[in-house]
Amino acid sequence: MNDGHGARRQVPAVVWFLTILSVIPEAVLTGADLGLWGNADWRLTAYQYGAFWSGLLHGWQPTYAGQRELMFVTYGFLHGGLSHLALNMATLVAFGAVLVPRFGTACFLALYALSQIGGGLAFAWLAPDGAPMVGASGAIFGLAGAFLAMAAVQLRGRQRSIAPVLQSLGALVLLNAVLWWAMDGGLAWQAHLGGAVAGALYTLFAPPRRG
Repeated sequence: MNDGHGARRQVPAVVWFLTILSVIPEAVLTGADLGLWGNADWRLTAYQYGAFWSGLLHGWQPTYAGQRELMFVTYGFLHGGLSHLALNMATLVAFGAVLVPRFGTACFLALYALSQIGGGLAFAWLAPDGAPMVGASGAIFGLAGAFLAMAAVQLRGRQRSIAPVLQSLGALVLLNAVLWWAMDGGLAWQAHLGGAVAGALYTLFAPPRRG
């Protein structure tokens, strides 16, 4: 999908803002893991208070007031290590550079937030109660879902086949299946699915402005 602005795009400020919100917690926790400050319990404590625990929506008692609601926000800014963070942030930058100019900053933030919430809801519905979940991938897959929905709408508007979109969707499904197998079931595919559906629906009901 070529928007006429060339291959080189400037990364929007809102993307840097979201990236920094994820980098700071992981930098602090990684430093604690390495013994540079704090102690090794910091990561477990952060997960206890900030991870998404599906059991909290199925009768578990929260650790603090408002945890059931706040975890929909906090889980997306915690990660499982530097490699997890780097993969998510690289994908955020790639999609953000394309989507922010098309949606605008406010609508992009709404897309990101709703995708993260959708990822959490799908995880709560489909995942075992005992498994915590962290990471921005629910929101990131929402950006992917938005991108594919936008591409499909543009192709249909030009009376062209949406086969390339379906091929990309199939590739995403295959990638998740391979990663789920490679990680011995440790991939939160439920959050990926929920985020992608939320992002696609947001794009269909609140279409981006014309580029």
